Amino acid sequence: MGGPPALFVDHLENGHTNGCLLKSQDTSVQIGDRSFVIGGSHEENPLFLGVQIHDKITNKWSSPTVLGTGPMPCKAYSAIVLKQGRILVIKKDSASDDSIWFLEVDSPFVREQRKLLGTEVVAWSKGVRGNAEKPIVISGPSGVGKGTLITMLMKEFPSMFGFSVSHTTRSPRCMEKNGVHYHFTEKNVMEKEINDGKFLEFASVHGNLYGTSIESVEVVTDSGKRCILDIDVQGARSVKASSLDAMFIFVCPPSMKELEDRLRARGTETEEQIQKRLRNAEAEIRAGKSSGIFGHILYNDNLEECYKSLKDLLGINDDAPVNGLEAVEGINLPKEHTATKMEDKILIQETGEATKNNMIVLDLSSINGGAPGRTRGIGLDTVNSS
Repeated sequence: MGGPPALFVDHLENGHTNGCLLKSQDTSVQIGDRSFVIGGSHEENPLFLGVQIHDKITNKWSSPTVLGTGPMPCKAYSAIVLKQGRILVIKKDSASDDSIWFLEVDSPFVREQRKLLGTEVVAWSKGVRGNAEKPIVISGPSGVGKGTLITMLMKEFPSMFGFSVSHTTRSPRCMEKNGVHYHFTEKNVMEKEINDGKFLEFASVHGNLYGTSIESVEVVTDSGKRCILDIDVQGARSVKASSLDAMFIFVCPPSMKELEDRLRARGTETEEQIQKRLRNAEAEIRAGKSSGIFGHILYNDNLEECYKSLKDLLGINDDAPVNGLEAVEGINLPKEHTATKMEDKILIQETGEATKNNMIVLDLSSINGGAPGRTRGIGLDTVNSS
């Protein structure tokens, strides 16, 4: 057998260590000289599960900075140490879409954040069955036609692609609905979540914050669609620096003369506005071509041909435009169970009087992604334990 199943923290000085009171349902795992104690509520957000760290050498407790969106507290947990500085946390007696979580305590992402923040850091990610296509970041100067290309794509393949819902701190306008047009939030809340690494990109516009959260992109992916992000080069740079694995496409005009003609043909802007857009476009094109952000550059000199090139990049066959993705399914676990690690598999056996012979096997050999988004690629099988 591999790593140990859940260890409960009653052995830590009968629930007291250096003034920290532990509860019997808290779960602890030992990694080196540190115990990671999982249970209760997060001190800054009571809706999320709490994490504390006990150092055996100094006999001191610390409350780490917790990044990502964590699970809600429940009555009991199993916790198993995995490779790459991760702890698998299985919530007992929980909903199927809320049962599998990963706590990263020494992953590359956590080490980077620890260095940046200068404090102890852990990070949560939800475990998800199966894999997903990469989100698509599309950038380009105003008037280049990227909005038209995206509209064509959404119209032809409405079940394949979707937009994330952005966050903003401004007040809703007439007919705007929370969660549909924007996620409307308070400035101090959004600033806190930005500091916690929950946003891919953000900007301040006229005193209000606007941004794209990692969770809003993951929700689109969970629905079985491929998320499209229509953002500028600066936003794309932020996404590139994040943990999100995306495809980056930059759309260029055939020439600045052609771009100017398109802007003038709109008939919606003054001469001053046109000149400002042209100056911004030149700077954005230079940045788009030289930044190393974009793996693909399209030239929109002919809309239909550019659209075909976009579809080719995305691997869409005109004869068989099949998404090949399904909405994320939950993982139904027994209310009472034991969990054991065997190499890259987790064996979950139901316990209790009405125990069945079936055992659930979680295959973690192909997991990918991670905090502060989703950990995808979990395989699921049921075998007869006898």
